[in-house]
Amino acid sequence: MTDQHDDLANRVAATRTQLFETLDAIEDKLNVPKQLGIAASKVKQGIDEKPVPYLAGLAAGVAVVGSIVVAVLRRR
Repeated sequence: MTDQHDDLANRVAATRTQLFETLDAIEDKLNVPKQLGIAASKVKQGIDEKPVPYLAGLAAGVAVVGSIVVAVLRRR
């Protein structure tokens, strides 16, 4: 009887641990400020390693915004 009780107690403890780890992972994913910080650090690291793709993306974004501004100003 003690072996069954110990086995059950061990399984309950393992399940509880797994549940807490899952809840922590969910909390981390839903923590927007933390996720933004992680994303910003990845971008900074990427810029340090390979700046060309980021500069190309920045140039494309500027071109898109510029063309939108020009289109809006021409309609007036």
